[in-house]
Amino acid sequence: MANSPKNSFAKTVPYDLRTLCWAVDLALLQNALKARRHFGCNAQEKLRRVLVVSKLTRLEFEKIREEQLSDECLEQKIRDRGTDYDAIKYYHHLHKDVEQKVVRSFQQRGIEVQVVNRITIHKDALQWADLIVPIGGDGTFLLAAGRASPFFLSNGKKTPVVGFNSDPRRSEGRLMLPKQYSVQVDEAIRRIIAKDFRWMHRSRIRTTLVGAATTERPSPMDLHEFHTQPVEHKEVMSTAPNGKSRILPYLALNEVFIGEMLSARVSHLHLRIDNSEITTKTKSSGLCVSTGTGSTSWLTSMNRLSTNNVKDLLEIVRKRTATGALDTIDPESVSQEYNDNLVFAPDDPRLCYSIREQICVGVWPNPKGLESRGFAKEIFVKSRCVDASLVIDGSIAYNFNDGARALLEVYPEDSLLTIDMDD
Repeated sequence: MANSPKNSFAKTVPYDLRTLCWAVDLALLQNALKARRHFGCNAQEKLRRVLVVSKLTRLEFEKIREEQLSDECLEQKIRDRGTDYDAIKYYHHLHKDVEQKVVRSFQQRGIEVQVVNRITIHKDALQWADLIVPIGGDGTFLLAAGRASPFFLSNGKKTPVVGFNSDPRRSEGRLMLPKQYSVQVDEAIRRIIAKDFRWMHRSRIRTTLVGAATTERPSPMDLHEFHTQPVEHKEVMSTAPNGKSRILPYLALNEVFIGEMLSARVSHLHLRIDNSEITTKTKSSGLCVSTGTGSTSWLTSMNRLSTNNVKDLLEIVRKRTATGALDTIDPESVSQEYNDNLVFAPDDPRLCYSIREQICVGVWPNPKGLESRGFAKEIFVKSRCVDASLVIDGSIAYNFNDGARALLEVYPEDSLLTIDMDD
């Protein structure tokens, strides 16, 4: 059962809307349980249809952008601007080789396969699939996971997403299968069909925009410049006597970022954490709210301590202590342990917020006491910005200017179903 709305949300959203949200959550959870996948050795009965989501390579992007040019003319144009065409072509074929191995391995086991990319992915293909297989890097995985939201799928099913890293030498690919399976493709697919893995539910962030102004905002924008078609857009909308609200269809697997689009401009945000009665006014470079999955990414990059930072801190402490006890401490190991502790479990139901470069002077934040990083079950944000966006997984952006309000939460039925093959 979904978590009940908390006090801060109840103050903003009328009772009949909260009742609607509970009903929607219950229906989604029931549908997800009915559609839970159980792979077995009989691939034809247990796993019949696979949707491969292919990385849109740089070469494919260039051909789409310059579709009027022949291959020879395109190559010359790329070389003329000083770009390494040979490298672009090499990495294109590197990716396609892995993609072909994956497709062929599934097909050899009698499984039907469709291949789409960022441009051609569509709802019908997502609903058709028993398993979604992104091939590329973490960006391709996030694309597939974002489009596999239960808000997009009319039957509400929870389709597993399992990814292959097509360039493990250059890509960390933390969301993908372990890197050895980029080479051992047949073994990975054998294990998938034999159910030789552990199910993993990765928490995702649900975003609810609150207030009458929600109906005035345009459709979301895909921040990837090579997206040439409108983003599919469907939301759970409610109108009540005291206000309006809409649940955005895109669930954040990594993080939600809220702030001014111009990075040099200060972001003015009002925050309310969990059941707190206090609203804190902040000035910063933006707010990043992360899941456990996203904690290995932007959250860690934003808060990590370098070895030099630790050296500087130890030197300050040495000046204040009479003994030489600190001389044996290794700064590198301290920074490593600190940075490792920033990461938390992918299925953790908590949110970790980080106020990026928070301005802390005599009057900010107001009131005092809000730490720049911490855990929460829900976060309520109100904008006082002039040209800001709410960005989901670094890709889908909604306008979030003065007066806009949003509630960020985690619901168990919104989790992404994937697998763990770390032995």
